[in-house]
Amino acid sequence: MHRVLGLLLLIASFGGGWLWMDYRDFQRTPLQLPAGGAVYVMPPGGSAASLASDLVAAGYLPARRELYLRWMAWSSGRSVQLKAGEYRLEPGLTASGLLDLLVSGKVVQYPLTIIEGWTFRQLRAAVREHEALRRTLDGLDDAAVMALLGRPGEHPEGRFFPDTYLFPRGTTDADFLARAYKRMATVLDEGWRQRVSGLPLKDPYQALVLASIVEKETGIAAERPQIAGVFARRLQKGMKLQADPTVIYGLGEAFDGNLRRSDLETDTPYNSYTRTGLPPTPICLPSRAAIEAVLSPAAGNELYFVAKGDGSHHFSATLDEHQRAVTQYQRRRASTL
Repeated sequence: MHRVLGLLLLIASFGGGWLWMDYRDFQRTPLQLPAGGAVYVMPPGGSAASLASDLVAAGYLPARRELYLRWMAWSSGRSVQLKAGEYRLEPGLTASGLLDLLVSGKVVQYPLTIIEGWTFRQLRAAVREHEALRRTLDGLDDAAVMALLGRPGEHPEGRFFPDTYLFPRGTTDADFLARAYKRMATVLDEGWRQRVSGLPLKDPYQALVLASIVEKETGIAAERPQIAGVFARRLQKGMKLQADPTVIYGLGEAFDGNLRRSDLETDTPYNSYTRTGLPPTPICLPSRAAIEAVLSPAAGNELYFVAKGDGSHHFSATLDEHQRAVTQYQRRRASTL
């Protein structure tokens, strides 16, 4: 009898020792992830038990070690701290590292870049097409979208800050737009408080309108303060802005890529050749640089500019000088055709 008991104790001791050694190996051994890593979605209300089962089913964890993961989560207190979301699992990740990741809530972040100079229509298209955003705005017109964002009656053009935004899967399109709206409001408010004196602008919204025109007039950052200075001086003198981008915006879908003299002569609320002052709304989403240029324009006496054909502009102080520059660069463009 004593021999039997001794044998059983020896077997139990051996078995317990083997289990402990195997558990220690489990703690050190990375999960069996694909070479490129994997994505795991922890559902709301998910548990350590469901996590372990999912890993076994995916082939990331041997079935005999499923209970080890559950014990590790329970004994460390992490089983009640797991956060729902989509997680990126990188090669080399251990079971303990996985639990830490799910406790941290560092879910996969998806990018969406709002491009400087986009219209709100282009922004809505990009938001609608992003596969990680949850669509709640389909079927709503722009006015309804702004009302949903808590800004009823506001025109949406220009109100959303161009930048790259990161967000987890399942973020709503409305929440994304609200974030970009708030960012633009902050940038505009900060810029307005730091503006130079003597500007022909009554409020931050007028600055936003003018910044959108500057944004569309040039893609060269160094020219923005110069162009802003030209427009500021023209506004101060009561001159028409005569900015082609405002005319194009006013034409809407009727614009076919070719701006004609008849377009410049056709009056719309956005035609700055037929109307003085600023158009009623921005014409695009302006960058921070364009906003800063409008609120701190370059000093000078230039009132005109003409495209050189290489993306840059020639600036003139008088109409005669401007007309000569127009003739010069028109001839240059004609000679290259």
